[in-house]
Order: sequence, then C-alpha cells, then structure tokens
Amino acid sequence: MKKITKVFALAAALTLSATLASQAQIVVRVRPNRPHVVYHRPPAPSPRHVWVEEDWAPRGRGYAWHGGHWEAPPRERAVYVPGRWEKRGHGQVWIAATWR
Repeated sequence: MKKITKVFALAAALTLSATLASQAQIVVRVRPNRPHVVYHRPPAPSPRHVWVEEDWAPRGRGYAWHGGHWEAPPRERAVYVPGRWEKRGHGQVWIAATWR
C-alpha cells in the first residue's frame, strides 16, 4: 500500500510541475503581415530611454500589431531584444520582446 501511495504522490507531483511550467501560446499557421502604417518616432523623453520597435501582442486567438514607443530599461546596462517569430510544430509562435 505504501508503494502505491508513493507512486501516486510522485505522479501527482510530476503532473503538477508540468502544468505549472507550461505556458499558453497562440500557434498560427499563416503568419500575419505587418500593417503598412508609417509611424513617426517622437523625441526621446530622456537620454536613458530606448526606442522599442513595433511589435505583435497576443489578442484573443490571434495577434494584434501595436506601434513603437520609448521605454526606460528596467536596470542599468539592460539590452533590448526585439520579438521574433519562431517555428513550432506545424505553425509559428510570436516570441515577445524582452530585456536582457
């Protein structure tokens, strides 16, 4: 009986850890085109701010395009890494921009 309880506890722990580690992603088979919109870059609010290019954001069951903006780095010497499309299975997933 103890062995069955241990096996069940281990299976439950593995299932829980896999559930917590998973992230929801929107996989698209046909990558959306970038809209043909011209954005004018306003002056930087401060010398510390970095221009963050236009980007895709998850919206419902797809992605929505949003314009660029100035953003202050979260810490000194942080480097902005732009978002990118990455092939996953039979489609593509948008990997959001981040600070490194």
